Amino acid sequence: MENWLTKRAALSPNKVALIYQYTDFTFAELNKTVQLYASKLYNNHISKNDRIGVFTANSFNGYIATLALQQIGCEIVFFNTRLSEAELQFQVSDSAVKLVLVDESLKTDNLERVEIEQVKMSDILSFEPANDYQPVADFDNQAVTSIMYTSGTSGRPKGVLQTFGNHFYSAIGMSLNLGINEKDAWVMTVPMFHISGFSIMMRSLIYGIPVYLVEKFDVKIINKILMDSQASIISLVPTMLKRVLNGLKPGQKFNDNFRCIFLGGGPIDNWTLLRCQNFEIPVIQSYGMTETASNIVALNFEDAQRKMGSSGQPLFPVHLRITHQNEDNIGEIEVKAPNVAKGYLNQPDLFNKKMTKDGFYKTGDLGRLDNENFLFISGRKDDMIISGGENIYPEEVENVYAKIEGLNTIEIIGIEDEDWGQVPVAYITEDDDVYLNGEDLIEYGRNRLAHYKVPREFRLIKAMPVTSSGKILRRKLSEVDYTKI
Repeated sequence: MENWLTKRAALSPNKVALIYQYTDFTFAELNKTVQLYASKLYNNHISKNDRIGVFTANSFNGYIATLALQQIGCEIVFFNTRLSEAELQFQVSDSAVKLVLVDESLKTDNLERVEIEQVKMSDILSFEPANDYQPVADFDNQAVTSIMYTSGTSGRPKGVLQTFGNHFYSAIGMSLNLGINEKDAWVMTVPMFHISGFSIMMRSLIYGIPVYLVEKFDVKIINKILMDSQASIISLVPTMLKRVLNGLKPGQKFNDNFRCIFLGGGPIDNWTLLRCQNFEIPVIQSYGMTETASNIVALNFEDAQRKMGSSGQPLFPVHLRITHQNEDNIGEIEVKAPNVAKGYLNQPDLFNKKMTKDGFYKTGDLGRLDNENFLFISGRKDDMIISGGENIYPEEVENVYAKIEGLNTIEIIGIEDEDWGQVPVAYITEDDDVYLNGEDLIEYGRNRLAHYKVPREFRLIKAMPVTSSGKILRRKLSEVDYTKI
């Protein structure tokens, strides 16, 4: 395919491409800025096929630098800005990047001690442009453009190799589901170093729609954008959504062009969905992962109400199936699609183990499809608790308890037990001025669940351990200080 940025600048030169701190940039202006920045990078000994690290917040410099590397033809390695020094050193060494471009607006203590050449993004502005620089003419569908390390919810992080084709088909599938039109504008407050953020940047080029770039998650700023601008879509994870709702006053509404909150990063409880309905905020739930270059399943507007709790149907380019089903039709989710990643960096054998002989990728997630092909997620295969020979799916239990007013979040894990092998326990956070009682919570569960599914005890904690994208790190819960209630 033709270079997406130069193609879009030719097709829609005067259309707004980026809105950052109340300043608009058209696609022509964005292209001109990115090409100048790319020529300066090129004059700093960065060449096509180099592997370059990016350490950035959702800043203007980070946005421009990322697109510029793509124009040169580099492989971009995104580094999570919240990683420890040891984690960063591993990823820098594993990816063998030539250097790391650093957003100086970030606190970089951990990165500074990592052994790798580091260049501040703002310093590039003082470089002379290269006279012989030319942007790549074409984006090869099979070429790797981005490498993202999995968030490490289980096991050692793996560098996921994402191609141009992966991002293109992800965007096309999402467009067919949401019915993207020329009036749409996407708010990007999720990190650009995660697939949820970078995919918005790629969709902007492919769809020809603007991005509202928000540096950090600030509820007041986000709600002001959603109420006062023409923003139509925003990507959030459940913890973000709850904070957005908490920042709204009764009667407040988003702008007339607003269409939906696009929700990823895990299921949402019915109480939060009810609050969204009260504010007349449509929520589109979805399912995807780094290895699928964002979403592969999503609800559409027409089915959101009647299929509450579902992640939706497979997007048009996606073939999804459930294997090794139990008596409840719950089994392992497998997917075949052109947006499934090319592999794992330096670990081809590990990726191949996740591929079936007929080309399906084993996601490691559990779920079921109903008779209309809507997917309901049951959780990670590794999270499943086996108690006395019975399978317990944490998310099933969590969804039952999530309806309790005042219970903010709940996560179920299995702990070792001599008699049963494992038993479920619950870690919870509660709203201010709420005092929940463990015995009452156990009784609540026994009235709604099979007794073996009811948590043996409830552990109150101050906050859930989460990744930078807001996903709860279930495996870290056993390390958190708690109070038994």
